[in-house]
Amino acid sequence: MPHGLSQWQKDFLDRHQLQRPYLTHAQKWYSPLADSLAAHQSGANRPILVAVNGSQGSGKTTVCDYLRGALEADYGLAVLSLSLDDFYLTREQRLDLSHGVHPLLATRGVPGTHDMALLNRSLDVLLDPSRAGSVAIPRFDKSTDDRYPEQEWEQVNHRIDLVLLEGWCMGARPQSTGQLTEPANALEREEDPDGHWRTYVNAALARDFERLYQRVDQWIMLRAPSFACVYRWRLEQEQKLAVSAVAGGPDRRMDAAQVARFIQYYERLTNHCLEQLPGQVQHLFSLDEQRHVTAYTQAGNPA
Repeated sequence: MPHGLSQWQKDFLDRHQLQRPYLTHAQKWYSPLADSLAAHQSGANRPILVAVNGSQGSGKTTVCDYLRGALEADYGLAVLSLSLDDFYLTREQRLDLSHGVHPLLATRGVPGTHDMALLNRSLDVLLDPSRAGSVAIPRFDKSTDDRYPEQEWEQVNHRIDLVLLEGWCMGARPQSTGQLTEPANALEREEDPDGHWRTYVNAALARDFERLYQRVDQWIMLRAPSFACVYRWRLEQEQKLAVSAVAGGPDRRMDAAQVARFIQYYERLTNHCLEQLPGQVQHLFSLDEQRHVTAYTQAGNPA
């Protein structure tokens, strides 16, 4: 074990294929956040829900894993890290939507392609301070673009003190009818000329996400410098998937051209979050193009 590193820190670096300088960076910026979250949980005297917003590839999963390790090691808290991505509808369900509502809904990502009922049921149990028994947590396999079979879901048998829930559109609010009128990019202009897809997505955001937002105790945002970074960051994610893909299994990893198309599904709401959320979260981390934190602001009201 490298000198000065605890076992959880070494495991964290190995898990995310990171070098030790990342840990120094995380200790500077994210350990104070862990202290703040631990204090909030102690004051609440119950399990709390912490939401993390950040554009695709901004490092949400890595930051949440670091926070989990720090909170468990330094405060003895039982922490569960969840991703909104794990609650995507199955591939078959999205294909049904693509036939019945709009072809663009076959592609995972936007509100309307998540099983929000399953997410809220899971949180109902996880955040219940009197819970007894096991909770099955779904996981989504991006290399096959489908949910893992139920027998492979994670079983949570112990108490939970804090849930970290990360998602690219967490905190996004519905747009006005006027904001939906103008296409955000070529995808919307050419494949959603009448605005039916983006109107459906906007309605799903209003209908399905508000209940989730109401139960969040603390909000965190990893703010990208602009949407222009998302293409490169998302491409790096696909390269990481190549390392973890199961040999011989179905492979739906995307090449550069496919990533360029894919991120257009996210562009409208990513830009909306970049404009609206910074003043509405308790913990704002401003990132540069290399995903390094350049500033931390602890202020604002719940999103």
